[in-house]
Amino acid sequence: MRGTTVLPGTPCAAPVAGVLPMHRLEVPMPNALPFAIGTFDTIGPMSRAAFPHRHTFYEIVHVTAGTGTHVLDLTRWELRPPHLCVIAPGQVHHWENAAGLDGSVVLFTEDFLLDHPGDRDVLRGLAGHPWLTLDEHDHERTGRLVAELHEEYRRGAEGFESVLRALLHILVVRTARLPAPVTTITAAVPSGPATRPGAVADAFARLLARTDPDLWSVRACAERIGVTTGYLTEAVKAATGRTPGQLVREARAHEAKRLLAHTDLTVRQVAARAGFADPAYFCRFFRRETGLSPGAFRRGGETHGGGGIHHDHRIESIARPEPAA
Repeated sequence: MRGTTVLPGTPCAAPVAGVLPMHRLEVPMPNALPFAIGTFDTIGPMSRAAFPHRHTFYEIVHVTAGTGTHVLDLTRWELRPPHLCVIAPGQVHHWENAAGLDGSVVLFTEDFLLDHPGDRDVLRGLAGHPWLTLDEHDHERTGRLVAELHEEYRRGAEGFESVLRALLHILVVRTARLPAPVTTITAAVPSGPATRPGAVADAFARLLARTDPDLWSVRACAERIGVTTGYLTEAVKAATGRTPGQLVREARAHEAKRLLAHTDLTVRQVAARAGFADPAYFCRFFRRETGLSPGAFRRGGETHGGGGIHHDHRIESIARPEPAA
């Protein structure tokens, strides 16, 4: 599954000082369905983890009850159910002081979107402003659709995989219709060969979402996609209205914010993780992009009221629930 899923018993990313835990979607056998659905209880304790972590997969959460706070990247969302939330791969999130948390959790990798690849772009946009408050009608309709996903997944009848993909597509489309602003600008949906502008812009967005320092330059991304830097610039600007350079700088600054807010890495270490060999240059870059020095940003505690949080213990993968007998 291109590194997005692992076999049972394989731990998530090995604990390394200052590195945010990475959760992967565990599947029961090679080439098994890269999809899971359940309640917070049946999915397991990692579904309500109280420490900052990332996923390699998408998560859609339909919260029906509970109090507390959901912290997603650098924003805090107070629980006032019912809610619908989308978490994209690479985002940092955790739950604070969550009590009575109830609802449904839908987990899937990009491989599961093969019938509707354009849903990737919709999901990225939803993740930019993910906490959607549902009125009674939308809450009931979402609940019915999620219940259908639950039932189809539990029964595992012939053809259930294609039904799950269709139901998930409906859930994504309906979620995008909800009256909430989407602040993240995403690439256009690919509509042809890999070198057409829409597909190039989509590939560029996916590379930036990987938070890989080796890909945080326009030239490196162009080489990985297989186009010239000039063509990449034209394609991305046509799709987003912004240049690849602007989006690369934004991605690097955002990753630095995540590390400053959620880890106890030194500024030098954050600079290295954000792809800067010179900490002084990183500090100038960060101040130019955010208006604050890294130290001032961390002291401001945008999500935690102070320094970052560090967890260096081993994290279990989120496992697929056992099917009902």
